[in-house]
Amino acid sequence: MCQMRVVLEKAGEQETILDNASLLEVTEEGVSVSALFETPKVVPHAMVTRIDFMSGTVTLAACKDH
Repeated sequence: MCQMRVVLEKAGEQETILDNASLLEVTEEGVSVSALFETPKVVPHAMVTRIDFMSGTVTLAACKDH
């Protein structure tokens, strides 16, 4: 099973949103991420900026219009 770490990049810093994410969905509200047996977390007004398969990391950033 391939699980990813999801981080939010702000002002050059990275904040971990979720370790071992098993599902990521882009919604009208932002980006929803969840891990097995956990309630999904929504990162409002966010977009995916990078997916690094080698390190297992998905990087999010705030949408430019918010």
